[in-house]
Amino acid sequence: MASDILDSRYGRTPRSRTGRRRIAWIAAAAFVVVFAAWVIFAGLDSARGGLQNRDIAFSLIDDHSVDVTFEVSAPIGATSYCAVQALSEQQAVVGWRVVEIPPADRYTRVFTERVRTIDTPVTGLIYRCWLA
Repeated sequence: MASDILDSRYGRTPRSRTGRRRIAWIAAAAFVVVFAAWVIFAGLDSARGGLQNRDIAFSLIDDHSVDVTFEVSAPIGATSYCAVQALSEQQAVVGWRVVEIPPADRYTRVFTERVRTIDTPVTGLIYRCWLA
């Protein structure tokens, strides 16, 4: 009898145990759902991650053109495209060119492309690359 009074006083009743179990099951199920979503997202993201690019250098040729040197790492045998841009002093796009990167037997390659501009450029760089 005394133990029943102490159990009810300190929340050790059969009803509170059931509530704790229910909360534990809900937390475990939520963890499993979040973990499964993360695994699916990470798996899909790594499938897209086969293409990388990096700016290496630019050379101002004259007031209306710039050479952009960049590195592309793409899956072997895949065709990809890169958008190369030239920017003015105000960071406005003054030149734009989409370059086809043909398939090759090497993962990483370096390219230099000339971009014609409508105003004086101060830099040239890669905007974005994507797989065909």
